[in-house]
Amino acid sequence: MNMFKKVKPTSVAGYLAAVPPERKEAIAFMHAFIQKAAPSLTPHFAYNMLGYGSFPYKNYKKELIQWPVVALANQKQYISLYVCAIKDRKYLAETFKKELGKVSVGKSCIRFKKIEDLHLPTVKKVLQLAEKFPGLVEG
Repeated sequence: MNMFKKVKPTSVAGYLAAVPPERKEAIAFMHAFIQKAAPSLTPHFAYNMLGYGSFPYKNYKKELIQWPVVALANQKQYISLYVCAIKDRKYLAETFKKELGKVSVGKSCIRFKKIEDLHLPTVKKVLQLAEKFPGLVEG
């Protein structure tokens, strides 16, 4: 029986400390990059990932919750940058998909393996637009 349970982080500092060594540099870079690009989106710990800013959102249980405008998550195979923002009823991540670099994009999610895969000027533009247009397409 394992006496040492893996403790889940409950804060921004705890999340950053728990990132595996091979991803620490990339996550720390993105954490700083997001704050610099979109300073009004305050960092917080949200739903087991780093959140930046928030907006009211009705979840699948019809509960009104505060959802992050931008979120950063370390996944097993890649890093996810969630951009919950829409302009002209289109997700910003999808709108700028072709300009984001060597990434995989799905609605509001930008998946990448390393910082060099990202076209940072476009990511910066997307983050700045997210400050102005937070939200998700409903229905």
